[in-house]
Amino acid sequence: MKFSMTRRVVMAAAAATLAFANPGLAGGHQVLEEVHFLIPGGAGGGWDGTARGTGEALTASGLVGSASYENMSGGGGGVAIAHLIENADSSANTMMVNSTPIVIRSLTGVFPQSFRDLTLVAGTIGDYAALVVNTDSDINSMEDLMGAYRADGMSFAIGGGSVPGGMDHLVAAMVMQAAGEDPTAFNYIPYDAGGAAMAGLLSGEIQALSTGFSEAVALAQQGEVRILGVTSDERVAAFDAAPTMMEQGLDTTFVNWRGFFAAPGIDDAQLAAFQDALTKMYETDEWEEVRARNGWVNIHNNGDDFRAFLEDQEKVIGDLMRALGFL
Repeated sequence: MKFSMTRRVVMAAAAATLAFANPGLAGGHQVLEEVHFLIPGGAGGGWDGTARGTGEALTASGLVGSASYENMSGGGGGVAIAHLIENADSSANTMMVNSTPIVIRSLTGVFPQSFRDLTLVAGTIGDYAALVVNTDSDINSMEDLMGAYRADGMSFAIGGGSVPGGMDHLVAAMVMQAAGEDPTAFNYIPYDAGGAAMAGLLSGEIQALSTGFSEAVALAQQGEVRILGVTSDERVAAFDAAPTMMEQGLDTTFVNWRGFFAAPGIDDAQLAAFQDALTKMYETDEWEEVRARNGWVNIHNNGDDFRAFLEDQEKVIGDLMRALGFL
């Protein structure tokens, strides 16, 4: 059975607004004096990288005067969401990064809020998922990983930067299912965000890690981790030494969208300015440098298009999680 969330969940929903960067175009005049990025997890994770990479492109291109960043972990992202809602009156210049987990964790009841409780700014990028090991590991392929799992059972731990039933867990479960294993029976170890999970892998607490491809690329380039498989249809140019799951006989593809939200009740002019800055960002060399470095896919959908996309994903992911026994 093929579990593909690449086309159905992301590409189909965003096809009408898919935007690829056009290098060589200048960012133009400043749109915003400042943006404060609220990051619902710790340093080193995918949310952190997306917020800081976006801020880097916006400020370097001159579209935004200055950017600041605040990491606020806890509750599977729920602490930051609640903070943004509760402090809406003083958060006019704040954009919170989030991604597929805001849908998953709302479905599973990890937190009571959903994307409907926030102001939707825009979806911006897609990031593939990957399974990685420490370079000291004897595991060199997905076939090796499955062999080690079958030999060691529950003593073989796969970690992730999300709660049980969260996105990293779900990706690992899809891979297990594609390999003919029970997707709910393996030993999954949750960490608070991708940076902590990667530290757990490097310290030997876990044998493998389910994570975002962009989170693994820099460490793979430095020789600290080995990327066993990527959930893309084809190898990704940012690190084309990493094989896909598909080419290793595991019929699984997945891409995790990331985007930005603002406080409920934000002024229409401020929302329009956020959206204008992000739209113009795609036309800059600075954004293309950040995007290519991380191996991201450009997915741009504003406002109502973003809402339609999220509603579609909510249905598709809910159906998939029920099929896998998570709901």
